[in-house]
Amino acid sequence: MLDYRFPTALQMVLSVAMSEEQGKRSTSSTLGSGAEANPSLIRKLMVPLTREGIFVTTLGRTGSIHLARPAEQITLCDIYMAVSHEKKLLNSRPDVKKPCCVVSANVCWYFKEIAEEAEQASLQVLAKHTVADALLALKQGKEITDSNCE
Repeated sequence: MLDYRFPTALQMVLSVAMSEEQGKRSTSSTLGSGAEANPSLIRKLMVPLTREGIFVTTLGRTGSIHLARPAEQITLCDIYMAVSHEKKLLNSRPDVKKPCCVVSANVCWYFKEIAEEAEQASLQVLAKHTVADALLALKQGKEITDSNCE
């Protein structure tokens, strides 16, 4: 099953950052609408994003969502780690209980090493990119105007 938490959370954070630049208010309703995501997913993602200091929220009729720190100080790795719940990028199979050959006796530890290396490489790439970088890249590659999104 595909996990959409990170790309959805990334879109949420970028949307809040863009709204702040434009002086607009962000709410869970506007984030859900923009992401075409189930409102319950948006609410579930708000919890770790707020807990990890990416978002700060105000409640009530005039409540809104803001970045808790400047976009230059939030990396894509921060967002990923906040919503991944320590879920591994690649999962290995359980150890073979009765290995019958060299492959079945050793494939689990080998795969775990490769998976850990891939995970670290992915996190390093995400850590190189900030929300500010991503927002700039999106603006430069803009194909749809804001009026198309309303």
